[in-house]
Amino acid sequence: MFSYHSIRPYLFKSDPEKAHSFVEKIAKLAPKIPGILPLLSQKTCIQNPILAQKIDGMSFYNPIGLAAGFDKNATMIPMLCALGFSYLELGAVTPNPQEGNEKPRLWRHIQEESIQNAMGFNNDGSEVIVNRLSKLYPFAIPLGMNIGKNKITSQEKALDDYLLLAKKFANCTDYLSVNISSPNTPNLRDLQNEAFIKELFLKLCEIYSKPIYLKIAPDLEIDSILKLTEVAIQNGARGIIATNTTLDYSLVQNPKEKGGLSGRVLTQKSKEILRQIAKVYAKKTTLISVGGISNAQEAFERIALGANLVQIYSALIFEGPMLVKKINEDLVQILESKGFLNIQDAVGINL
Repeated sequence: MFSYHSIRPYLFKSDPEKAHSFVEKIAKLAPKIPGILPLLSQKTCIQNPILAQKIDGMSFYNPIGLAAGFDKNATMIPMLCALGFSYLELGAVTPNPQEGNEKPRLWRHIQEESIQNAMGFNNDGSEVIVNRLSKLYPFAIPLGMNIGKNKITSQEKALDDYLLLAKKFANCTDYLSVNISSPNTPNLRDLQNEAFIKELFLKLCEIYSKPIYLKIAPDLEIDSILKLTEVAIQNGARGIIATNTTLDYSLVQNPKEKGGLSGRVLTQKSKEILRQIAKVYAKKTTLISVGGISNAQEAFERIALGANLVQIYSALIFEGPMLVKKINEDLVQILESKGFLNIQDAVGINL
């Protein structure tokens, strides 16, 4: 029987970015082979009413989504859908195409089951990606877009980049995720201030009528996180995505000198930030937890701490393509064993 873990050592001998490009090529090819994706979907997509939710006008047949950064250019959507995800967050996208930072810019920390990336918003640009999405949209599952500013855009003009992206993606996405928390664009995190977030969300909501979420960094003080959350929600944000990658290099034995860490080393930091936000905002706004989720128990813990949905990325690299199925199957068992009729009943029970 095929075992991802049996071939993983060979896959991990290749350069991480080249390996990702290879996966992208397979994902592009798969829809062209008759019957492949329907067959895969039958094996991976778990349809159980206990997992289904309707949130912010969107339907999710399970709580597991793909985090931003995996499918930056919206080229892998059908394949990723066939792996059992109930929603996909694409991007990050910038108004104009950009190559990103110098290579190498992606590294595996295998012992810690974590990834370090300094990609720098490399993407095909909004025009190309809008055209790509317009051929698919509306899609079988919700499609979100993570939006960021171009590297060469000054801080003073940053607002214009986000507003332009909101206009462009208004008719081919189901939600937006505002990214001012990536560590890989110089000075981007400086935009995590109350004045900018207030102006940004007020103006975004005039342009984009669907849900808009703020994605936050895990390296801010919790008081700052709570204040920024409050400002975002008061000015139109429908929720918070917690968290982006961390710059706490003490979490791995052999860190590189640039880029953010994701994966298992982010588990406790991301979970604690969720806990603090949820104490105030659980069931009052949508909370999406991301960072170090690799199994059903961890996913359930995030839900029990107030998350409505969760996202994975790094765990997919370390656990393989059947991970979403495994998480959802085990989540059903956990929920049923605890007597829940629907996953929404479990949101925030451990607060």
